[in-house]
Amino acid sequence: MAINFEEYQNFGKEQFEAVQTAATELSKQFQAIAAETTDYSKRSLESGAAFVEKLLGVTKFDQAIALQQDFAKASYEGFVAEMSKLGEMYAAVAKEAFKPVEGAIAKVKASAN
Repeated sequence: MAINFEEYQNFGKEQFEAVQTAATELSKQFQAIAAETTDYSKRSLESGAAFVEKLLGVTKFDQAIALQQDFAKASYEGFVAEMSKLGEMYAAVAKEAFKPVEGAIAKVKASAN
């Protein structure tokens, strides 16, 4: 009887440690996402400021339209690239968050067999 209690106790301890490790890793990954988002915001603001400076120097309407089109295209491409990168980062977070559950399922399956 004591052996079963010790097994359950060890199982609980292992799962707690796995969750604690995963939580630490998740925290690091969320910090990386926050840093990436901050960097993108900074780059976006700098790009917008540079665009306004260039726009103020334009003397012809056609040049202003061409400049705006180039800016819109570059902004859109940058946004799509950033969202792809953030999507990959969030997918990694989801995988990491599920690791303790995977470990628990594997142990339950192993003990059932």
